[in-house]
Amino acid sequence: MNQLNPTIRRIFKILLLCVLGGAGMAYLSCTSCRISLADYISSFVFSTIAWFVLWMGNDMMVDAIEKRISWVDFPVKRLAFGIITTVVYSIGAILSLLWIWESLFHFDFGDYSRIVIETIVITFFISAILHGYFFLKNWKQSAIDAERFQKESIKAQYENLKSQVNPHFLFNSLNALTHLVYEDQEKAARFIKQLSEVYRYVLDTREREVVPLEEELKFLRSYTYLQEIRFENNLKIEIDLPDSGNVVPLALQLLVENAVKHNIVSKDDPLTVRIYTADGFIVVENNLKKKSLLVENESGMGLENIQKRYAFLTNAKVSVEESNGSFRVRLPVIELKGS
Repeated sequence: MNQLNPTIRRIFKILLLCVLGGAGMAYLSCTSCRISLADYISSFVFSTIAWFVLWMGNDMMVDAIEKRISWVDFPVKRLAFGIITTVVYSIGAILSLLWIWESLFHFDFGDYSRIVIETIVITFFISAILHGYFFLKNWKQSAIDAERFQKESIKAQYENLKSQVNPHFLFNSLNALTHLVYEDQEKAARFIKQLSEVYRYVLDTREREVVPLEEELKFLRSYTYLQEIRFENNLKIEIDLPDSGNVVPLALQLLVENAVKHNIVSKDDPLTVRIYTADGFIVVENNLKKKSLLVENESGMGLENIQKRYAFLTNAKVSVEESNGSFRVRLPVIELKGS
């Protein structure tokens, strides 16, 4: 019942405006109404019904258009389409009302052109209110979304930076490097180079919302090289991605890191991570062999971070699936406008 109250109140306000508009229109447009109460009542009832039909019809049409054409993305198209549809609907609605009224009550309205002109004036008045309302509503929501995204972006930048420049990652990398220095100096030099590439990319992308997939792949290969050196043959990362499209920076790395962090990686239980495309999505998939002990506050935080950033950039959803011994995350490929 509480959910219906706002709708009922809104309809009541519209009806009140229609009554006031109908009363004024009947008095101004009908000269005989000023001396004949019967004519005034008939004109008043017709004008009130006409106002209500025009207002509610245009309201429903504007609402339907609002769901299909965004003020933010296509303001000119939204305005032009809104004006055309409201004018066409209003003329059709008023002509239908005139015909029905004359057929039922044998009332002669005379020349329709004057009534049609008055209808267009009323329509523009109603449209100005409705379009203005929805425009301000969208503008306010866009401002709220922008502020929310700014906060999420700052948080995401911090989490991304922290996820890479953390003592565990650095300790494990340096520990692996220590063994390489004595065993294979050439491989150790390459390891250092790849490690520096990882940190450089993290710093370069900390303020960027999206990055070309080509850049992300270059970084990902540096990161996976470090992990494969650390785990040797126990970790296998297969990458089969095109160079086109855009992604949220560090998203792929974070998913690979989650797979390593939350699953056993050993000779008896090797971990395989596959990264490929399917139906416009980047799929990151790994076999499941969950560790018995997980840090609760870390589990799921990275995925939530990625989902929130993608939600602001695209309507396509990040999906997370776990089935048949596999864990799978699907990330939308972001296509920038004008690219």
